[in-house]
Amino acid sequence: MSSNDRFSRLNQYRSMWIMVFFDLPTETKMERKAASKFRKSLLQDGFNMFQFSIYLRFCPSRENADVHTKRIKHLLPKKGKIGILQITDRQFGNMELFIGVKETQVKKPPQQLELF
Repeated sequence: MSSNDRFSRLNQYRSMWIMVFFDLPTETKMERKAASKFRKSLLQDGFNMFQFSIYLRFCPSRENADVHTKRIKHLLPKKGKIGILQITDRQFGNMELFIGVKETQVKKPPQQLELF
C-alpha cells in the first residue's frame, strides 16, 4: 500500500460529518421565528439541508467538527428537540440513499477552503 493510499484511507476516518436533527415547535409566531432563525444560523455556518429537519456539514477534522458542534449548542432554541451526531467520512460514505425506490449515489461536496 502506497503512502498516498494510506493517507487517503486515514483521512476518511479523520474527516467528519456533522448531522443536526431537529423537531421544533411552530404553532406560534415566536416559535416559527425561533425555528427559522435556527435554520438560517445552520446555513450561515456552512450546513446544507439534507431533509427538511436534517442538516449536515463536512468538516476536515474532528477538531473542526467539535468547533461547529459547540457553535450549534450556543444557537439552540429554548423549545424543541435537537440531536447532533458526528460521523466519519468513511461512515457517511456507507450510507444507502433512496429516492422513491431507486438507489442513488450520495453526492460528495466540493472541497471547501476554510479560513479561520
